[in-house]
Amino acid sequence: MLAAVLHGPNDLRVEHVNDPIIGAGELLVKVEACAICGTDLRIVKGTKTRGVHYPSIIGHEFAGTVVDVGEGVTNFAPGDHVAVAPIIPCRNCAYCVNGQENVCLNRVAIGYEFNGGFAELVCIPAVVLDAGNIVKIDPGVPLEAAALAEPLSCCLNGQRKARVRLNSNVVIIGAGPIGLMHIMLARAAGAAQIIVSELLPNRRERALAAGADVVIDPGRENLLEIVKNCTNGLGADIVILAIGVPALVNDTLRLLRKGGHLNFFAGMPEGATSSIDANLIHYNELRLSGTSASTRQDFYEALNLIVTGKIAASSLISHRFPLREADQAFAVAFAGEGEKVVIYPSQSGR
Repeated sequence: MLAAVLHGPNDLRVEHVNDPIIGAGELLVKVEACAICGTDLRIVKGTKTRGVHYPSIIGHEFAGTVVDVGEGVTNFAPGDHVAVAPIIPCRNCAYCVNGQENVCLNRVAIGYEFNGGFAELVCIPAVVLDAGNIVKIDPGVPLEAAALAEPLSCCLNGQRKARVRLNSNVVIIGAGPIGLMHIMLARAAGAAQIIVSELLPNRRERALAAGADVVIDPGRENLLEIVKNCTNGLGADIVILAIGVPALVNDTLRLLRKGGHLNFFAGMPEGATSSIDANLIHYNELRLSGTSASTRQDFYEALNLIVTGKIAASSLISHRFPLREADQAFAVAFAGEGEKVVIYPSQSGR
């Protein structure tokens, strides 16, 4: 089969490899669509190494069609369309048993410890099936949309942490793919106003199309002034920091009303620190939260939002490539030229 194999930092090669052989309790899935995630970019660059080994096939945002089932598999059959929740919790550690399986001490993931979706075929290990991480979906659901359930589930986790709800005034910093998902979710939750800050003109246009009420260019406009004007001088109820820029932390705290909530959704560069004016938090009684990955329940709910059409996931896809052009796909993603970049391994031919 054809696969994009990572041999080391900045060494991703599209090449022919042996088809995976499945064992008892496993599935063989033909990958129909696999999206490039910001984490994939960090893995390719070598700045994210946890769980990564060489050579390996990365890619964790994917959906496909079951080709074969291993001995003992009874709830899936060839031809089934499936979506994959890539993070597999141990279900036994202190965090798992307390409802925080997304930060499981022993979690493993497809696209990290197990080979991922940038290949024509992928073996789904028995542990993944046992955990309920493979979800059968209706054949009428576009598989490219189902592939985006994983990032949407992470955003859903973040929205819950930030307590986005009816009539919330929400500011989203960054209108990349994740920022756009946050816009869609906040709109679906009934937010009163969604204000977005984004430097790139094409992303500002997409933010408006996704449902933002106000979109500003922070290089030319005063975000704090605009937020105050839009909220009767009070400030935002919630700010979601969807880009990993440590220098922005203090500025985002100033956007909040008293009792407001800042969610650190995007990870920061490893080792990076932020200088925080603690008095902003103390005197304004601000709340801060982080967001890491998602639970299986988050994934099920995100997938349902896509399946029912409440979130138009396919509208987030700006570039589509066959697997043989994976290098071009990653170049577009690294350049930030579009939004979601999706690779279609089943279109590559043998």
